[in-house]
Parts: sequence; structure tokens; C-alpha cells
Amino acid sequence: MKGIIFNLFEEVVAEHCGEDLWDDLLQRAQVGGAYTSLGSYPDAEIAALATAAAASRAVTLPQVLRWLGRSAIPRLSARYPAFFVAHTSLLPLLGSLNGVIHPEVRKLYPGAVCPHFDMSATAEGALRLGYRSARRLCHLAHGFIEGTAAYYSQGVEVRHLRCMHAGDADCLLEVCLT
Repeated sequence: MKGIIFNLFEEVVAEHCGEDLWDDLLQRAQVGGAYTSLGSYPDAEIAALATAAAASRAVTLPQVLRWLGRSAIPRLSARYPAFFVAHTSLLPLLGSLNGVIHPEVRKLYPGAVCPHFDMSATAEGALRLGYRSARRLCHLAHGFIEGTAAYYSQGVEVRHLRCMHAGDADCLLEVCLT
């Protein structure tokens, strides 16, 4: 996992919960905590930090990951405005993930392993996103979607139609603007 995700996690925790909680999470997770944005770190470390955050706040791991995703979008949009201003709403931005955004992420962060999304529209106008990643961070993706909708001042409902965490082979998210 690239350090940028750890950096975002630290910034979000420090802003919303205080820097002391971040230090506490590092201790609970038994990780070093010195993350550079371009560095690569074991996936187990982000899992340990998120699990520690869930335990410290008495919430579920999916809730922490969704919160992280939602809360990280303002920071991502400030760091990488071109990804956001190129679109006027959520669905076109999501449509650019595989072909534009993730290739750029790989240029900025060599060695980055991004998830892949299979996309299709429903007759009702929803977008179905098939999520594939060995990291199984569909809940983080869910939060990124919610945060991006908020960035564009749009309401959104995201439903997990299939989920690897429920024993399915992959995840299928349905994104409906509200």
C-alpha cells in the first residue's frame, strides 16, 4: 500500500479526533508510523490501523474505512484538483477511474496497485461498479464514492449487492444519485 493512504489516514484522524489518537492507534496497531507518500508499506499495516481505530471508537471496520474514504476526498481534491475539475459530477469521475485516474496514480506513485472497476449502467440510471482488488477495501471505495458525491454537492446511495467480506468472489456496488 502506498504511503499516501497512510498520510491521508493520519491527517483525517488528527483533524477529526486529535493527534493523540493517531499516536495511540500506532501503538495499538504495533506499526512504525513513519510513512512517506511515495513509500510502499505492507497492506497489513493499514488493516491494523483501521482495526485499532474501529476498536478505539467502538465502531465496525467497514464504518472506519467508509469514514476514511469520505473524509479523505477533500484532501485528495486539494492535492490533485485536475482529477476533480475535469468533471462536473460523480458519475463521469467514476467513469474515468480505470482509464485516466488510476494510470495517473501509477505515474505519480510508481508501484501503486490500484483496484479495477467493471462498470455498467442500469436501466434506472444507476451505475454498477464491480470492484476487484486483492486488498478487499471495498468499504474504502464506498467512502471515496460518498466523499466524491459530497464534493460535487450530490446525494448518493451506495449499495453492496455482492461483497467479498460476505463470501462472494468479488464486490458489486450500485451507485444511485439521490
